[in-house]
Amino acid sequence: MKAVLVKSGKGGISDLYIGETENPTPSSGDVIVKIKAFGLNRMDILQRRGGYPVPAGASTVLGVEFSGHVTEVGSGVSEWKINDEVFGLASGGAYAEYIKVPATHLISKPAHLSWVEAASVPEMWITAYQALVVIGKVKAGDNVLVHAGASGVGIAVSQLARLYGAKNVIATASSKEKLDNLVNLPGGIGPTHGVNYKTQDFAEEVKNITGGVGANVVIDFVGQSHWHKNMAALAVDGHMTMLGLLSGGEVESFNLGIILYKRLHIEGSTLRSRSVAYQTELIAGFKRDVVGHLTNFEGTGKLRTIIHSVVYSWTDIQAAHQEMEDDKNIGKIIVEIS
Repeated sequence: MKAVLVKSGKGGISDLYIGETENPTPSSGDVIVKIKAFGLNRMDILQRRGGYPVPAGASTVLGVEFSGHVTEVGSGVSEWKINDEVFGLASGGAYAEYIKVPATHLISKPAHLSWVEAASVPEMWITAYQALVVIGKVKAGDNVLVHAGASGVGIAVSQLARLYGAKNVIATASSKEKLDNLVNLPGGIGPTHGVNYKTQDFAEEVKNITGGVGANVVIDFVGQSHWHKNMAALAVDGHMTMLGLLSGGEVESFNLGIILYKRLHIEGSTLRSRSVAYQTELIAGFKRDVVGHLTNFEGTGKLRTIIHSVVYSWTDIQAAHQEMEDDKNIGKIIVEIS
């Protein structure tokens, strides 16, 4: 089959190319899907550069989310049949014509979602659900602070926070354009407030917005540069889920006392490296709690897929990676296999 490969196994954008690799074959409990579209994620850039460890046994081909239809089922699989339309989450291998995944990692594609829209769902929405609901334990009336608010996961977190009844949903981003787009998303699905972390002190803004209470849940991808202000922004008994360390992982001159007297819950999380059993349980919860609320951007659902204005063919995979590296997108970057 054809797949997007990286010359010499790792490299820059110019090292991406479409080449030949082995077709996957299903083991017991697995399903083979012919891919129609796949989503781009920042981990793909890190893996392409050689800086993201691939889980043991996973495909070394890039990509963890996709949409398509079932072409083969392994022994012991009863819930899927040939030609079922699905989208799903994988540990790797989505930049290809075919992919092998556990049957438990597939979700039926709603008829009202296109292949492109469905491919935008798995990684960002399941990550957001895990960070906000499973780990962050968001509840009605909470105040939520989400960093990287214009990223795919950031947009999903804001929408989920509104769905779960958060009082204030405060998103940070680096430009007025991004914040205006987020706050003005139709149907009241976006954050209630936007803060430019480059020109404003987001900890002070959170205190002002929440009447001094602070954020009950913080979702952070940034790490070092945001740490002190995150600690100041958190409410008593607050939860912070850390999903990345974009600014670095070393913090200087930090007094641990704030964690004690605020009784803070701070948890780091990844998704790709989790066990199949953990992912299976998480995806089951996501199916139960979230999928029924999803529509496309023009729909009227409480949760809507938001696709970057440019959808790429996989023959333009280098341009798609450049777009992500340039941080120009608002919403998911999706690539179609043609």
